Amino acid sequence: MESAVKNSLLAPIKTLKFCVSGEKQPSGWTKHGSKRHGSKGKTCAPDPRLLRSYQADLERERKLREAMNAQKNAERAAMRAHFRRKYQLTKNAKDAEQLRAAGRKVCLPRDLAKMVGPEAPAKDDSFGLIDAFQSLGAGIFTRKQSKTPTSRADTEPCRVIKGRRTERQEALLCSSSMISSCVRPPGFSTAVRSLCVHACGREDAGTERALPRRTGGVRDFQEIPHTGSNGWINLLRFWKDGRFSLLHKHMENTFRRLGPIYREHLGSQSSVNIMLPTDIGELFRSEGLHPRRMTLQPWATHRETRRHSKGVFLKNGTEWRADRLLLNREVMVASAVRRFLPLLDDVAQDFCRSLRHRVETEGVGETGQRRMTLDPSPDLFRFALEASCHVLYGERIGLFSSSPSEESERFIWAVERMLATTPPLLYLPPRLLLRLRAPLWTQHATAWDHIFSHAEARIQRGYQRMQMAVGGASDGRFLGVLGQLMEAGQLSLELIKANITELMAGGVDTTAVPLQFALFELGRNPDVQERVRAQVLSSWEQASGNPHKALQGAPLLKGTIKETLRLYPVGITVQRYPVRDIVLQNYHVPAGTLVQVCLYPLGRSPEVFDRPERFDPSRWAGSKPDENAGSGGSFRSLAFGFGSRQCVGRRIAENEMQLLLMHILRNFKLTVSSTEELNTKYTLILQPESPPRITFTTRSL
Repeated sequence: MESAVKNSLLAPIKTLKFCVSGEKQPSGWTKHGSKRHGSKGKTCAPDPRLLRSYQADLERERKLREAMNAQKNAERAAMRAHFRRKYQLTKNAKDAEQLRAAGRKVCLPRDLAKMVGPEAPAKDDSFGLIDAFQSLGAGIFTRKQSKTPTSRADTEPCRVIKGRRTERQEALLCSSSMISSCVRPPGFSTAVRSLCVHACGREDAGTERALPRRTGGVRDFQEIPHTGSNGWINLLRFWKDGRFSLLHKHMENTFRRLGPIYREHLGSQSSVNIMLPTDIGELFRSEGLHPRRMTLQPWATHRETRRHSKGVFLKNGTEWRADRLLLNREVMVASAVRRFLPLLDDVAQDFCRSLRHRVETEGVGETGQRRMTLDPSPDLFRFALEASCHVLYGERIGLFSSSPSEESERFIWAVERMLATTPPLLYLPPRLLLRLRAPLWTQHATAWDHIFSHAEARIQRGYQRMQMAVGGASDGRFLGVLGQLMEAGQLSLELIKANITELMAGGVDTTAVPLQFALFELGRNPDVQERVRAQVLSSWEQASGNPHKALQGAPLLKGTIKETLRLYPVGITVQRYPVRDIVLQNYHVPAGTLVQVCLYPLGRSPEVFDRPERFDPSRWAGSKPDENAGSGGSFRSLAFGFGSRQCVGRRIAENEMQLLLMHILRNFKLTVSSTEELNTKYTLILQPESPPRITFTTRSL
């Protein structure tokens, strides 16, 4: 029976097939499906209506498949884009094309939405209606501003609803064009806004505002105390009150007033400021594989307008990590430190010989105990530049002679000018100032041009020395970090130039200024000075002149540097953008928020240090913990930053300062005329308002 049915249907199906396609039937078959012998088959004319219907069905199926594929690709692109944002990865143009192909209207399925963001915890039923409105997105509650003035309750939606949407909500929402096209009853937005104002209440008019706290649990980001919500008004107040030069004091006073966490809005910059080690530890654990810190936009704009490559200081993401790993091999690892340590020691000893000769010839007092009071800052700047050039370029530039070169003096001036003009430019659009040819921007750019021309001349000389050397560095001489990078050949010459220039620009003031503070503190704390000197003399004798062994045997030297940077941090903040949501002081801080660790208040806080006003290098010995910081005790000394994005020149600076202090303590006794606190000012780095005068008295060697 089954076979009979099949046979009866075979012929009509074949006929229909050939009629639709317009092909000829095989000549050996009749229209009834029986085989014909010796006669030709006839062509069946296709039915036009049937043909059009069939082709239309095929076209609909094709479009449906394309739409489904586009939707699937867009969902995958949305997921990839989410994780790229979450882990600070570079964007992919293919993802953007796939989202455009779907009209950017992507609604993720429930299972994918759960991956993007976990389900929100259950809330009180009284907020259920507001949460339902919130899930519709900001497009429902926003409308074009009318020319008719309205009340504040009408123009400012409730902050509970207008707060930052979570990643899950972003994934579940369709594009804003879809939301804005939804049909709503008249007066719907007004009713919702009235409900919000009734539920949340009006804002207070004070400068420090916060919503009422939740009953239990983590508090909202908007509840963090702040210094004023209008960044531009705050910026004008800063300029009017001259607070830029006292930013470190402003931070200390604000923490005393608002507590251990607060928000700050200055111009176009917004940040969350913290100071306790426990919070710093949480921030460190959320910095991700490619940590980001606040970009110094004036510096970046200079590189872009002058078409210079950017070094690791201005880079982010995978590009930063690749360059940083290569630089670490030459300036951070122990083997690299052992290579350049003798060079730093040579410069430090030459500095002390030069200073001793000056004191003995120009000073007063008995032979063997000649003394001289002077401002050591110009000499310290020349020392820092000489040491940096010796390590980075592998050459000495002769700054300890009686007549230093004009080129070197101009470089020091350029670095000081660049640092002084950076802070005001941080909160203004540099490209606008560039177009307006503002004097402030012109001074900043000119200073950077001098710095780059100085570095380029040194790099050219270093390259010529390498070309003339037989076999490169095979003769065993250390050709400097520049020579090591060129010999390795893993960075292009432009990237080497960019990174060496940044190291030079960041290695002069940031070393010379802490040395001023260290000499002052040792001078006004003679008992501390004697303890450190005793350890230095013993270690130097046992090391037989080996600088590496001498430093290892004098831990109080390192403690002196750490204690100096605790009280006078060179950079007053360390910044990070967490890659995930974190909780600081029981406040929710969303991923991607700029969080600043404020080092000046941290170093002087009695909650972190016992007797913070006392200069005590032994507090860093490790044998006696003196902090009250609990589990965050390891995040108390952060002058060089933390983690994989700490200062790339840290090892050079630490050893440079320790070696100079070691040889100064061997040669001189230090005293100061006044033991009063130094007044400080902030110009991108913290420095004394007026350099302290130190009395150097020679000692017998």
